[in-house]
Amino acid sequence: MLAFRYILIHYLRFFIIILGALSLFLVGFDYMSNASKISNSANLVLIYLVYKSLFAIDMLLPLSLVFAMISTKISLIRSNALVALYSLGYSKLDVLKPFIAAALGITFFYIYLHTLPQFAKANEMANSIKDHSEYLSPTRDLFFTYKKQYIYFKELLPLQQKAINVRIFQLQNKQLHQVIMAKNAFYSDGAWHIKNADIITKPDDFTFDSKGITVKRSEELTLLEGFRPKMLDQVYEGKADYTILDAFEAFKLLSSQNINIDKVKAAIYKGLIYPFYAPLLVIIIFFFVPVSSRFLNVSLFSFAAIVSVLLVWGVLFMLIELSKNKTIPSEVGIILPIVILFIVAAIQLYRNKD
Repeated sequence: MLAFRYILIHYLRFFIIILGALSLFLVGFDYMSNASKISNSANLVLIYLVYKSLFAIDMLLPLSLVFAMISTKISLIRSNALVALYSLGYSKLDVLKPFIAAALGITFFYIYLHTLPQFAKANEMANSIKDHSEYLSPTRDLFFTYKKQYIYFKELLPLQQKAINVRIFQLQNKQLHQVIMAKNAFYSDGAWHIKNADIITKPDDFTFDSKGITVKRSEELTLLEGFRPKMLDQVYEGKADYTILDAFEAFKLLSSQNINIDKVKAAIYKGLIYPFYAPLLVIIIFFFVPVSSRFLNVSLFSFAAIVSVLLVWGVLFMLIELSKNKTIPSEVGIILPIVILFIVAAIQLYRNKD
């Protein structure tokens, strides 16, 4: 138990240091590149940096888990603590347990963070501040003009291709003629389908003899043919971010409507399965680290290990992007690599179980 705590504390310390350093570097580099594009408002700059920091953590947390394991074990080797632990009767698996426990715990917490919109959509929020100098979600309070019609969406759910609290204002002779109000609208086959809509029509002339404003209920309408908000295009191109819960809701909705769900599956797999590459790499690389600096050049090994981790991460990231853009099936681009890493990690554990 004492050895477990000792290793765990060192591992978490290295993890926090590495994650903080890499995040600060990424945020600082980004701010230097985009400082001229961001509003001079101190509040917006601070919010931008916060969201960019969350995005940096999103990108770098799994990598930091692996780098922290390498740093911790190298530290144990240089201080001869690792040899001492083995001399006291601890096995390789005993030394590995703190790394696995911490890596899995942090990975589950990382997955939970992707259920929070503020974390999952941090990069979109930051880009909104940079491009529009506004602290607004790119999927809320949307107002468009399309073919002499004004469209307002209280909220747009791009994955579900659904809009909530819809208002469509139609003009005639430069005057408001009709307003269509509905709780929901769905995009399918190049048009928006609205159910249970209230249609409010204003007479052309307000006189004592006119019929006045008329209100009627329509069970189903098909409107705005060809109107496709930019956020839907971003989803189609694989550029949008969304929470795990959004992805599950979209999966249920689009499956029931027989709509292609490849992108939704990629989003689910990325949120729930992809993060486990870090604990698996921790297990795999752990057994390649030498017991003592006498058997191998530790500095050279550290460099080779870091480069190998970056190469694996780069390949996984490339496969995820290909899956998001439907170039390859998400099962091949996301699940298969993780399964391969799992098999390799299981083999390593089996060979070193004694």
